[in-house]
Amino acid sequence: MVHAILALLVCQLLGEVIVRAAGVPIPGPVLGTFFMLGALAALREVPEALNAVAGVLLSHLSLLFVPAGVGVMLHVARIRTEWLPLLAALFVSTALTIAVTALVFFWVMRRMGLYEPEQRS
Repeated sequence: MVHAILALLVCQLLGEVIVRAAGVPIPGPVLGTFFMLGALAALREVPEALNAVAGVLLSHLSLLFVPAGVGVMLHVARIRTEWLPLLAALFVSTALTIAVTALVFFWVMRRMGLYEPEQRS
């Protein structure tokens, strides 16, 4: 278990160090996630300890939204004045995410040979 937690933290630390050193415009934990993905792809399996640790973290994921909620409440006056652009950004980003997800899904299905579009006559 300790090795699995250490692996997660090392990937996050590596991501943070690279982001700060190179000035990459993405969050360090996101880059660390790609490092973990690469390591798991190289292993071709998820170690049992890492699976267990990830399961525990995911079961308590809602706790990680508490600081974000506190941050929102801290800036409620600003949100009150800029609600329209925030709402527009929320809807546009949600629609784009759904569209891109659908396109990637169909692309993967075609690549796997599981989907063929119907021919219209």
